[in-house]
Amino acid sequence: MDISTGLPIAIHLETVVTQDGDATQHVFDEQGQLVQMGQTLYIRYKETSEDDHSLIPVTLKIEPDGDLKLTRGDVTSGQRLHLRFSRNTRVIARYQTPYGEIPIETVTPRLDVRIKNRPVSGEIYVAYQLFAGNDHLGDYRLHLVFTA
Repeated sequence: MDISTGLPIAIHLETVVTQDGDATQHVFDEQGQLVQMGQTLYIRYKETSEDDHSLIPVTLKIEPDGDLKLTRGDVTSGQRLHLRFSRNTRVIARYQTPYGEIPIETVTPRLDVRIKNRPVSGEIYVAYQLFAGNDHLGDYRLHLVFTA
């Protein structure tokens, strides 16, 4: 199947954020697009903000080596998050805010990506920790399931 021009997909996303012992869960069901460019897969969708119901662009880039990049937000809003997940590696990330860029880092103890061709579907599970310098900001879990 040629998905170089994009294939519509349904996305179910669950995230759990644990900070200072308190866990918060978010669940999103969105429509998106799966695109393949060479050996790289992109999942693109717009997440509906729980605060003001605005649409926030999100891109997940699944690299051939198994690493994952997440970009959330856009330049025009002044707020853009770039995270990179690589198993058991501390990776520098960027969080652009209206007040400037904040250096952050991810540590990813678990990263699972499963993609099926027939029917086109997949599942991504990421468990990661977020740091600002030596400060542990929280533990995060992201579970995304998509179907064409």
